[in-house]
Amino acid sequence: MQGSRHAFSLITCLLALVITAMLIAAFHFKKNSDALWQIVSEKCVPHLQQTGQPKPCERVDLAQGYAMLKDRNGPLQYLLIPLAKITGIESPQLLNPTTPNYFSFAWAQRHLLAQRYAAPITDNTLSLAINAEYGRTQNQLHIHISCLRPDVRQRLDALAPRLNSEWQTETLHSHRYLLRTLTTAELAQQSVFMQLAAEVPNARHEMGKYGLALASLADGRLVLMALERNWLLLNSGSAEELQDHSCKLLRPIKKAT
Repeated sequence: MQGSRHAFSLITCLLALVITAMLIAAFHFKKNSDALWQIVSEKCVPHLQQTGQPKPCERVDLAQGYAMLKDRNGPLQYLLIPLAKITGIESPQLLNPTTPNYFSFAWAQRHLLAQRYAAPITDNTLSLAINAEYGRTQNQLHIHISCLRPDVRQRLDALAPRLNSEWQTETLHSHRYLLRTLTTAELAQQSVFMQLAAEVPNARHEMGKYGLALASLADGRLVLMALERNWLLLNSGSAEELQDHSCKLLRPIKKAT
């Protein structure tokens, strides 16, 4: 009898998890998942070509193949969006060596946040993030450039002495992440998508399961953080969870416009 109750509880729990996963997937597809692509391809690029102004984007770099768009969420958050149609981290295009190094470009564009803030912003405040296939609402690759959560900043500062160029497992924001360090030169030399595919077992064939984030350490190194989707732990792979779009590390924000 006790075994039957245990089995029933287990089945009930699994069903609840399946239903939750289905609801997340339904939410994912309910929104206009092409909104970002439409903004870039139907507004920003044509406006730049016709008028010299990339509105509503902040800028469009035709040579490097990306646009910068101010996100509606948060006073400072920006998105880097490719001009090519790339759905997301699961796209095979990201593992092609000829594909632009979007993460490196995004880090180089972090100065836009300081411009909007109208004051210097130190790198230890900032972060990049891209969500997993089912941890996002848009089917056009976009990299979030925003502030880092204060608790994540503290956690990374504590971990820094033992972090190195080898992947290691650590807990951030109650989720299991893989962390490794890299230099700004290494970020520019090789795509972090290619690093993940080459260095993490099985990642190459399951890229859509991963979210990625990037932040700086006090000694000038960068730390790359990979989050693998796990439905059993109600984890959709949204590495954006490490970011704070309200920018508490900069509070009070008085100068943003």
